[in-house]
Amino acid sequence: MGENFLPANFIHDFIDEDLASGVKSHVQTRFPPEPNGYLHIGHAKAICIDFGTADKYDGVCNLRFDDTNPSKEDTEYADAIKKDIEWLGFEWANEYYASDYFDFLYDCAITLIKKGLAYVDDITPTQMREMRGTLTEPGRRSEFADRGIDENLDLFGRMRAGEFPDGAKVLRAKIDMASPNFNMRDPVMYRIAHVDHHRTGSKWCIYPMYDFAHPLSDAREGVTFSLCSLEFENHRPLYNWFVDNIGFNEPPRQIEFARLNLNYCVTSKRKCLELVERGIVSGWDDPRMVTLCGLRRRGCPPAAIRSFVAKAGIAKAYSIVDFSLLESCMRDELGDTAPRAMAVIDPIKLIIDNYEPDVIETLNVERHPDHPEMGESAVSFGRELYIERGDFMKEPPKKYYRLYPGNEVRLKGAYCVTCTSYDEDEYGNIVAVHAVYDPETRGGNTPDGRKVRGTIHWVSARDSVEAEVRLYGRLFTEEDPGDDYLSCVAEDSLKIIKGCRIDKSLSDVSEGDVFQFMRQGYFCADKDSRPGAPVFNLTVELNSSYGKK
Repeated sequence: MGENFLPANFIHDFIDEDLASGVKSHVQTRFPPEPNGYLHIGHAKAICIDFGTADKYDGVCNLRFDDTNPSKEDTEYADAIKKDIEWLGFEWANEYYASDYFDFLYDCAITLIKKGLAYVDDITPTQMREMRGTLTEPGRRSEFADRGIDENLDLFGRMRAGEFPDGAKVLRAKIDMASPNFNMRDPVMYRIAHVDHHRTGSKWCIYPMYDFAHPLSDAREGVTFSLCSLEFENHRPLYNWFVDNIGFNEPPRQIEFARLNLNYCVTSKRKCLELVERGIVSGWDDPRMVTLCGLRRRGCPPAAIRSFVAKAGIAKAYSIVDFSLLESCMRDELGDTAPRAMAVIDPIKLIIDNYEPDVIETLNVERHPDHPEMGESAVSFGRELYIERGDFMKEPPKKYYRLYPGNEVRLKGAYCVTCTSYDEDEYGNIVAVHAVYDPETRGGNTPDGRKVRGTIHWVSARDSVEAEVRLYGRLFTEEDPGDDYLSCVAEDSLKIIKGCRIDKSLSDVSEGDVFQFMRQGYFCADKDSRPGAPVFNLTVELNSSYGKK
């Protein structure tokens, strides 16, 4: 991505110091997700920092899956994670798995046992919690901590051999039960779990804990800077303790940054899963979700996410970023890249009474005002068109410059027309608007120089096709949904509109194609589209209306 992608920040200041002093000779990072769910916007920040930092210093960033909890992990998630990273525009140097190091980690555990720094414990999880102590009182060490080295080696070997049931024993580090940092109070290193692993099968029935596996995997790979979110700051002493006691000569340096918190959203895997299972959203890729697959389906460009991360900033202080910043980044990117197209979401017929009934002419409309290389779209123009229902009023307020009886407007790229009348049904609903056109104004020009203040879009009634449009709003009514998130789900977060009319050139779009529907917003072709029956998702409106009611 180049140096300009990720702005200078405190992480880079630390790296600059270490490189200048010779503490580190190069930069190697890693992105270590657990394959137990789909990535979200918060992960995007970590991805941008890990890969962007390595890119800035001409270093290496590896992808390593933290697959130490086989009961919750699956190759489906690993494949989805790789797809998301590639979609964001990054390439990893090497692909690793924590399970690649299971033999190495087991040997490290043996080393710590032989040093008298680890022991097999038989107490229950409840007893362990009770003996852990409080913020003002030290914990109490288990009676099994006094086992000899040979007994611990024997028991740990039997744990691996599968002699004991789940939960019967654990391996704990022997550190300091009086430490003010709870993570140092003899943490568990291994637990028994008779569960097949998606990569190692039934080879193992003991699995390392994250706090044990993570630092040693970093050190084994040669990671120089372990960049992680702020909740791991209190884990740093334990991270260093494991690396130091195994004896790596050049230990990684852990640097923490604040997580990306976005208002009106939830990113917790547990909460997202409940939204899916309850049918509140259609799946992990629902465009209202801030999963990366959801944002991709919504039409959010990856460049917009990278820009969003950079603009949100990289700091150590907790903060909540407004969703409108992400929307702004979408607009900035799509404004430059998305071709323009004619689409009428709430159609009403416009009949040009003085236009020949059987005549259809072809008009060329530019696909992008700033990029002539995108060419032009050929659109059909005839006597009967569709316009937006909101572009006509019987009795308009002041400063309403669209169609009303006696007013003249431009039809985008076509002619100027003047409204003459309208048709109503028995309930007073407008069913058609009548107008006359000025044949001298082709292209929207007025040879006599008269001012025509309003311009509206349209599609041909004969040559347009029906489409479904899905308008997405924010999923929650509260800025911070919190643990009570289910009670503040917005009832109007999705509005499905059928019978929209779009130019025929959009009838066979491909999934993921994004267009600016003139005067409406940016829309992305959904995976539910079929030939001749397209479905479009609202990506973002042209102008921000976020927070307005």
